[in-house]
Amino acid sequence: MQNLVLLHGALGSAAMLEPLKEALQDTFEVYTLNFTGHGGSELPQQPFRMEHFTRDLIDFMDKEQLGSAHVFGYSMGGYAALSCALQYPERFQSIYTLATKFAWSAEAAAEEAKLLNPERMQEKVPQFAATLKLRHATQDWTQVVTHTAAMMQALGQHPILTPESLPTLQVPVQIAVGDRDNMVTVEESLWAYRLLPHASLQVLPATRHPFETLAVEGLSQQIRQFISRASVDFKIPNE
Repeated sequence: MQNLVLLHGALGSAAMLEPLKEALQDTFEVYTLNFTGHGGSELPQQPFRMEHFTRDLIDFMDKEQLGSAHVFGYSMGGYAALSCALQYPERFQSIYTLATKFAWSAEAAAEEAKLLNPERMQEKVPQFAATLKLRHATQDWTQVVTHTAAMMQALGQHPILTPESLPTLQVPVQIAVGDRDNMVTVEESLWAYRLLPHASLQVLPATRHPFETLAVEGLSQQIRQFISRASVDFKIPNE
């Protein structure tokens, strides 16, 4: 079977992807990982950087002896997958991104980072704050949040996926975005799709940003269909 790596989003963890992993493991050898500082993994002293997550992915693939793999990346996980593929294209058979934000600027990063205030989160969305505390135990979830805000601001200053870098990526990519996503616009997804040389675009009806709201069975079928097409078009071996 072909290898498939599932990547979680910002403030997420590998555990969130278990239902999707279970839905896909009859077709693929499915792997998940926690990015640095997520899901209880050790927090770095310095704020997160996208480069940490691309290194995490390659190190994980090396550890699991995955010469190459298909990758599904939700939100930040999709950005990490594409950023990593720019450096190591030979390791990626295809990439499926879902709800990935491509339009990073100083202004956009400031707006996103403003929402990542632990004290305000505890006051305004205490249930979500409690979820983050459990998700990232035994680490301090508030540091995960502040590290993430710093990473977004760094991306705003120095985005990795740009009009210059995206056209160089010779990997089949599917960009999926929900038509009701309040964090990622269809327009920025279309922007990335037009720049990528081997991309397809899918707008999911009645779909919002939170991963927990997605229909896992439908998503797993879309991933299967994309990888099947990519495997035929790019003559990818089935093992």
